[in-house]
Amino acid sequence: MTEKESIDKRHLRSMMTREKLLEAAKEVFVKEGYQKTTISQIIKKAEVGYGTAYVYFEGKEDLLIVLMEDVMQKFYQIAETPFFPESTKAAEEIIQAQAYSFLKLAEKERAMLQVFHQAIGFSTAVADNWRKIQTKFIQRISKDIAFSQQKGLAYQGLNHGIVARAWFFMNEMYLWEIVRDENQATVEEISKTISSIYTSGLYKL
Repeated sequence: MTEKESIDKRHLRSMMTREKLLEAAKEVFVKEGYQKTTISQIIKKAEVGYGTAYVYFEGKEDLLIVLMEDVMQKFYQIAETPFFPESTKAAEEIIQAQAYSFLKLAEKERAMLQVFHQAIGFSTAVADNWRKIQTKFIQRISKDIAFSQQKGLAYQGLNHGIVARAWFFMNEMYLWEIVRDENQATVEEISKTISSIYTSGLYKL
């Protein structure tokens, strides 16, 4: 075996061990909730040594933050939908489709989002990471609004950063309602309604 082959095998084993820990953490977090989960439970579930586990993660907070990033990347892919509308109608259609996909994904990822929701209230590190995620979404939305303003589709007198925050937090509110199973309407109705309110306030008729 060459030195390169040996290094490649070690790298593969390392990746597999890390993935085992993440998969085990996901199962334990969903079953036990954030507060009751311990790093010992995760290590036992992953069937790796204590020393080995701490090579990859400092503790359950660290594991959850990585899982949070993985899940929220799926949501961010929705935010990254190409946004180059040529009319207000086209803009509204894209925005409504994004809102629908965002909230529909919240239904699909409810189990892990419930864990994130718990952890945000108990862990400063997790809460700080969530704020970074919020900022990333808001910056992307702000970019899309600025494009619409430059194209003359949206009112230019509005601060796109403020509008972006308002739109994100409206979506986030309904996301958490879905996670807590408190939503009073279907995802279809929610996305259609909030998109209509948002676009009618921002876009020129």
